[in-house]
Amino acid sequence: MSKKNYYPVVNTLGDIDKFPSVEDTWFWFITANQALLDGARIGAGAGKYNRPCLPSDILTIVDRLRRNRRLLRDHIMVMRHYGRRQHAPDRYHPKEMRAASIWQEAMEVLEEVLIAKGIVAKANDWPDLKAYEVEADEYPVFAMTSANDTVFTEFQQ
Repeated sequence: MSKKNYYPVVNTLGDIDKFPSVEDTWFWFITANQALLDGARIGAGAGKYNRPCLPSDILTIVDRLRRNRRLLRDHIMVMRHYGRRQHAPDRYHPKEMRAASIWQEAMEVLEEVLIAKGIVAKANDWPDLKAYEVEADEYPVFAMTSANDTVFTEFQQ
């Protein structure tokens, strides 16, 4: 039998769909990992979205953080439990308060690494002011406030 040459199709056109948040990344990883355990095959560029990583990449990152003691066993257990449930713990529910604080710590540690690796899109804290490039009188209040000028004396009626 002759061997067939198999070259996976990888989309390298630059239209990579980064994850919007660390939680979405974790939930995707848990779902993809469960699919692998159920017998699915995961290939690059075969899904609906062109993701910047494979599930094994997330596992490698979490394993490295655990070995460096940035993520503890409690973090991993909470992440696994709520990842399987596909939602974060509720910090207002009495039985989930401790889990919510552990979850938040773990997500903060993961966020640093995943943003640095280009897996998660960095959240922009500042509003987009290009949409308001019109007259100064039409600027919204949040766009006009600054550290030195917090009081507005002129108002249009």
